[in-house]
Amino acid sequence: MKNFMTRFVDDRSGATAVEYTLLAVMIALAIIVGLQNFGSALNGEFNAVARDF
Repeated sequence: MKNFMTRFVDDRSGATAVEYTLLAVMIALAIIVGLQNFGSALNGEFNAVARDF
């Protein structure tokens, strides 16, 4: 049992999966924020065009 616990504590392969997950979450948040800002700007442009007609 001690050998298993030693190998489990020393195993670093799971750290890579966590890092990739955090990176994917940060990229997804950046995309969401960017699309929200783009959508607001686009909505403003459409409203400006609609007022001119």
